[in-house]
Amino acid sequence: MATEHQGTVETTGAPQKHESGGLPQLQFEHWGGQIVWLLLIFAVLYTVLSKGLLPRVSGAIEERGAKIAGDIADARRMKDEAEAQARAAAAEVAEARAKAQKTAADAKAKASAEAAERQAKEEAVLAEKLAAAEASIQTARDQAMSHVREVAQDTAGAIVEKLTGKAATAAELKSALA
Repeated sequence: MATEHQGTVETTGAPQKHESGGLPQLQFEHWGGQIVWLLLIFAVLYTVLSKGLLPRVSGAIEERGAKIAGDIADARRMKDEAEAQARAAAAEVAEARAKAQKTAADAKAKASAEAAERQAKEEAVLAEKLAAAEASIQTARDQAMSHVREVAQDTAGAIVEKLTGKAATAAELKSALA
């Protein structure tokens, strides 16, 4: 039975023996058993880790590395294919652009040739009309010139008659106009 006296605990009965030698792990008499247990636990852990856990981990690491390497190879292959397709597309675009430019140049040349042909036809028609107009003018002028002598003779006769009061003869008017 324990009684409390001024803040300390006293036990009654058989006195207990306490040996204070420090930590048992540091006492030399216990080291032999501790070393045996240490070696035994180390061997068991080594066997479990090396035969069970580490092969699975290394297999997973190798599998992961192989998958990453495969993915990188696939990515490189796809990149090469994409670059090849881009080059092919660029070549097709360049070819299409060249064909378009050639087609545009051909169309322009054809339009120019057709315009020149139409212009030549129009010029020929205009030249024909001009020649006909010039011939018509020449004919009208010739006709007018043939009548000029008669008009001049009539005008001269009227002037002489008006000025002199008597009519001039046709022979006098012809000699005066000659």
